[in-house]
Amino acid sequence: MEPGSTVSAVRSQRVLCGEEIRPAVIIIKEGKIHSILPDSEASAHTAGKMMDVGNSLIIPGIVDSHVHVNEPGRTSWEGYWTATQAAAAGGVTTIVDMPLNSIPPTTTLRNFHEKLRSVTGQCFVDTAFWGGVIPGNKLELRPMVQAGVAGFKCFLIHSGVDEFPHVSDTDLHAAMKQLQGTGSVLLLHAEREVQHAAAEKGNPHEYSTFLRSRPDIMEIEAIRTVTQICLQYQVRCHIVHLSSAQPLELIRAARKAGAPLTNIPACATPFKCCPPIRDAANRELLWSALKAGDIDMVVSDHSPCTPDLKCLDSGDFTQAWGGISSLQFGLSLFWTSASKRGFSFFDAVRLLCKEPAQLCRLDDQKGSLIPGHDADLVIWDPEKEFTVNKDNIHHKNKLTLYLGLALRGKVKTTIVRGKVVYSHGSFSSQPLGKPLFIQHKTPSPL
Repeated sequence: MEPGSTVSAVRSQRVLCGEEIRPAVIIIKEGKIHSILPDSEASAHTAGKMMDVGNSLIIPGIVDSHVHVNEPGRTSWEGYWTATQAAAAGGVTTIVDMPLNSIPPTTTLRNFHEKLRSVTGQCFVDTAFWGGVIPGNKLELRPMVQAGVAGFKCFLIHSGVDEFPHVSDTDLHAAMKQLQGTGSVLLLHAEREVQHAAAEKGNPHEYSTFLRSRPDIMEIEAIRTVTQICLQYQVRCHIVHLSSAQPLELIRAARKAGAPLTNIPACATPFKCCPPIRDAANRELLWSALKAGDIDMVVSDHSPCTPDLKCLDSGDFTQAWGGISSLQFGLSLFWTSASKRGFSFFDAVRLLCKEPAQLCRLDDQKGSLIPGHDADLVIWDPEKEFTVNKDNIHHKNKLTLYLGLALRGKVKTTIVRGKVVYSHGSFSSQPLGKPLFIQHKTPSPL
């Protein structure tokens, strides 16, 4: 069906239904999954036009809960139009926008309203929003909860942009007190400065020089702090960018003690990101932790910039922007590596759809193929290989480390609430996504 079409039924020989993959027809009414029927029983319920996708696999739309869109303020880096098109091309039907790298950052109710004005008429997929915790904004947190932000992000180290300063322990405790009783979640960039021998002076063109400047101990000490406050306040805390395997025992112990704690592995890349990508042995430990359930989900942390900020001419790792662009290729990147390590389609749905939806309180409408949920579907060929090139990249800036890389798992069609937003390289003529506002508990008085 053409992009922009409304779908009433989708048939495939491979539909992820509960704990099995089988032939089925998904019946859609008013943008919701009405029922999932065996193919033999579907004809009486498909009065509208049937979309038959043959042997393509249908799973829930991906929920990417960690995306830097950068609008308003830094739209030369990225914007809602291009970011959400890239999302749709990658099978992502919901993104949750981070509070920093836009100007102003989403750290006050007023700034949140400015963010919402910039979203209007621009989103090809559904979009929710994180707020931010910075020094001095504790009284803004509950109004933002009531306005519908999914939760909050803070840094324990310099964020990379001056308008989003990192928090002290005092700020952290003040924020946790505000968030108690709200049902909200605090996301933490878990690195902090520690007293350690300065990295030896090295060649700034070598990745190893940058890597020595961000040792594992920075993550260990930050996560030690996070686990303590999580236990103390019993506010949900979420560790983003877990790049070191060394803090895993701290995380396991905190969970065993009752801390409502979750985390995300970093996306493997030879380019600079913070915290940094570590060695191959460390990476395999993270894959093992992911399979064991010690790590909860995989998201992109799409953090684009203009090419000049990557210092391509000088090749200086110490000065380059610390972020990667991967929103469009998250499903394929994950499946290319995960399928080689014995992960199943059910693992993929749990890690890319269900768990991110649960993190941001969208699991009552997103992340699963069940009646009553939004009809957000990704139709893809997990066996099909393709090569990343500039012609098939939909991010605003075509800079990505994945150029020329062969990936496994090609997205064919993406459906958001029963409407085709992307199909075989083309998009709907108009954005069909909408902003999402999270309904939390009514905060109790302090």
